[in-house]
Amino acid sequence: TARSALEMLLRLGSMLARRGLHAASARFAAAPALRLGRSRALSTAPVDDEMEDDIDVDGVAYGFMASQALFAGLELGIFDAIAAAGGSVDLPSLQRSSGVTAPRLQTLLTALVASKALRRSRDGAYDLSPNAARFLVSSSRHFYGDYLKLQIGRQFYHRMGALTDVMKTGEAPSYASWFSDPEVAATYTRAQHNGSVATAKALLKRMAGSVSLDGASKMLDVGGGSGAFSYVFTGKHPQLSSQILELPEVCATGNTIRAEQPADVQQRVSFSELDATSPDWPVPDGEYDLVLMSYISGSVPEPVVGALYANAYKALKPGGRLLVHDFMVDDSLDGPLGGAIWALQHVTVNADGLGLAPREVVSRMGAAGFASGKAETHEMISGLTKLVIGHKN
Repeated sequence: TARSALEMLLRLGSMLARRGLHAASARFAAAPALRLGRSRALSTAPVDDEMEDDIDVDGVAYGFMASQALFAGLELGIFDAIAAAGGSVDLPSLQRSSGVTAPRLQTLLTALVASKALRRSRDGAYDLSPNAARFLVSSSRHFYGDYLKLQIGRQFYHRMGALTDVMKTGEAPSYASWFSDPEVAATYTRAQHNGSVATAKALLKRMAGSVSLDGASKMLDVGGGSGAFSYVFTGKHPQLSSQILELPEVCATGNTIRAEQPADVQQRVSFSELDATSPDWPVPDGEYDLVLMSYISGSVPEPVVGALYANAYKALKPGGRLLVHDFMVDDSLDGPLGGAIWALQHVTVNADGLGLAPREVVSRMGAAGFASGKAETHEMISGLTKLVIGHKN
């Protein structure tokens, strides 16, 4: 679902640029690079097949407008209202359900149609596209609109506005300072939970050929957020217990989500307060079969990454495994786009962090004591995340 979310946002921006926003570039018509002749409307999209690997300047530059249209549609309940009515909903009905009667609602609906989130009939009725019905309607089992609306729209979107200042000054809040606000921590953790459950299930399948949990009894989930991965792992393996290390305010929200899990899972999952940048962990050495770090290595300053892996090495039993799952680019450092822009987003809340690639993770695992020749790398969410498995001899 994370891959689908990113692809949807990127495509929305590109489609809006191609389907009506090119006129906004007319002011730059004097630039030689944009003089494309009378036979073709002014556009910065690649001209022919030979330029397919070139940038679509408009698609990238205007992409934020399309993403905000999507977020506004979610906030106003547009997708839920159309789904609840069974489709074919007219403008007056959407005005009543959203509480917006001014012409600006029509402007929003037109943008959502242009981006293919909605479809408009000749008589002015609105329906959902297949992807909108699947992913943006709260009653759908594939819904992750809360993640898009709350985490991406309300939190990360605004942080990205500070990117240039962070690049110049190196000053940005840390996740620890950001999450010290209970409301921010609760919003982030709740929004992340549903998407993390789906990712945790996929991770179990991906690691099945490399790591067996049949005989494992203890798991350490570092930076485990809501506890989604621990709930999925312990739910699948009834002999397994998991200890989650997280920031205090995140633990508070995580415990409320833990209370919603089956009773046997609640009994085998616990939270302990920890700032991951701390050199000391409140856990015994050599007692864990598995240490999981999902979305944590890219969220701490670069010097801390190696220390995290060293602490994981100490906590593991001989023969234990460290699982590092995160947004990563390829070792060639030329993509994929999803992993690259997520790493850039992390800069706005982790100015001294490391843009992750498998070899960077493997080298730091080796320095921490893990068997260098045994490290494994797997694709997880295609184009976005990878899984690196470290082995303790």
